[in-house]
Amino acid sequence: MDMAIIGAGPAGMTAGLYGARAGLSTCMFEALAFGGQLAQTSELQNYPGFVQEGSGFQLAMDMKKQAEGFGAKEISEGVVSVDLACDPKIIRTSAGEYEARTVIVATGSRPRLLGVPGEEELRGRGVSYCATCDGFFFRGKDVVVVGGGDTAAADALYLSRICNKVILVHRRDKLRASHSYVTQLQTAENVEYRWNSVVDAFTGESMLSGAVVRDLVTGESETLAVSGAFVAVGTVPNTEFLAGAVQLNEAGYIVTDENGATSVPGVFAAGDVRAKTLRQVTTAVGDGATAATAAVEYLF
Repeated sequence: MDMAIIGAGPAGMTAGLYGARAGLSTCMFEALAFGGQLAQTSELQNYPGFVQEGSGFQLAMDMKKQAEGFGAKEISEGVVSVDLACDPKIIRTSAGEYEARTVIVATGSRPRLLGVPGEEELRGRGVSYCATCDGFFFRGKDVVVVGGGDTAAADALYLSRICNKVILVHRRDKLRASHSYVTQLQTAENVEYRWNSVVDAFTGESMLSGAVVRDLVTGESETLAVSGAFVAVGTVPNTEFLAGAVQLNEAGYIVTDENGATSVPGVFAAGDVRAKTLRQVTTAVGDGATAATAAVEYLF
């Protein structure tokens, strides 16, 4: 194939669209569901021109349909390793081995864990990393959200509409979230805050029953009686399969130039897996278009 795209979130699907439209034989590898985190987004407020409510999933499916309509192929296999130093490049999945003249890595990132006692044991039993995926199960109950960025604020806002009470725990004295989210949260009467605080542990036997919260100023701890906990404290890039094949920064994100080119000729990166300041659907789409265009220029 001419172009192998590893990952099919907004960046990967946009790259697939651009690659296929340029006449390249293009394949998109995706181990899980197409759309990535976009497909799990219930409210998409900052994608220009997209005004439908609660349709992140629909936008992801439309992106997939459009890319495939131009000829991009879907390969529902997870990539386990690569050899990018050779020509053509080699992509290995659990089902086989593929060759490609160029590769675009668009594997995105995954939620960062708190790493506190009880988290692993109660994951899926009250501890969640996706409010729009799991919030329904906590309708009418008390929950806690951990974090202070856009994801945490969006989660708290979403949960405030279906839960009895939402307690937002943040290690600083104010949110880092965008003004729009902060303004909306100010009108949510059932949202409480624990500023300058961290979660030290989750408690419960078979299901979550509480979150131990420590005030960083006073040092005092309290156990919040909650049925659900939603962790939104950042992400970790999905780059383990690369095994050092391209240059990464200290946080594990792929280092690229402005066109998405990595340290290896013919290999590009796009979306949340790339080292950059802003990680949004808009920037992922721009990355995908830029990387695919650069890959076309590399080939020709």
